[in-house]
Amino acid sequence: MDAKTSSADLSVEAVSETETEAKGARRSRVSGIDRALQVIDYLYETGAPTGAYAIAKAVKAPLSTVYVIIDDLVEKNMLARNADGSIWLGARLYHYGLAYARSLDFMSVATHEMHDLCRQAGETVQVCGRDGDYMLVLAMADGPSHYQVASRVGTRVPLNWTASGRLLVGHLPEAERIELFKRCARTSPTGRAEIDARTLSDSAGKAFEERLSIQVAESDYAVACIASPVCDRSGECVATISIVLPEQKVVSDGNHYTEHVRASAQRIEKLMGWRNH
Repeated sequence: MDAKTSSADLSVEAVSETETEAKGARRSRVSGIDRALQVIDYLYETGAPTGAYAIAKAVKAPLSTVYVIIDDLVEKNMLARNADGSIWLGARLYHYGLAYARSLDFMSVATHEMHDLCRQAGETVQVCGRDGDYMLVLAMADGPSHYQVASRVGTRVPLNWTASGRLLVGHLPEAERIELFKRCARTSPTGRAEIDARTLSDSAGKAFEERLSIQVAESDYAVACIASPVCDRSGECVATISIVLPEQKVVSDGNHYTEHVRASAQRIEKLMGWRNH
């Protein structure tokens, strides 16, 4: 009886040890994935090639660990190493992004409308979304003029700097908007962007109700933006479509552009089956 009990105990202990080892291995793999994502996220948020030392310091990981992760990701084309040794996002991530974009009906519809609006308005048009405390440029169609817009696809700027940024949070309850702007409002390069949380909340709510937001030279000198929200079935702003143009054109002929951009946002909602709100 003791021998059988002892044998059973040993079996249980062996199973327990195996399970512990398996759990440890899973934790190790997850940790490795987390570290890799931290490296990729840091590069994405920084927006520029960076050295391994700066990455290790930012993600609070041992330099030796970061070197191993970077080497592995470079080998798999998830990251790329420049001639000066700095690290940037790799081609494989771009291909994943394209595949993801193709799977989104919304981006297909919005991009088509973006190009139509670009031809109608004769100006640069952008589709933007929210990325946490930032506005993110999702797609862009360059206008026919030589006027250059600094914010390209992938650009992230604080929500309080842009017409689109205010619209993207305009549907939120007032208290939530105020707390959000208290946390994320930043002074813009031109110094003209509003930073008072309550004022920003009020303007965001009003712009959302009017389906129109206009900013002039708040984020870039002599640059204006006219945006309209794209809302889903529940009435939440999931994206914006906007015309980016020289400041003087808004002053001289703003109504011409506002009607175009409102109509484009409504067409996107209609094509997506969201015009129920």
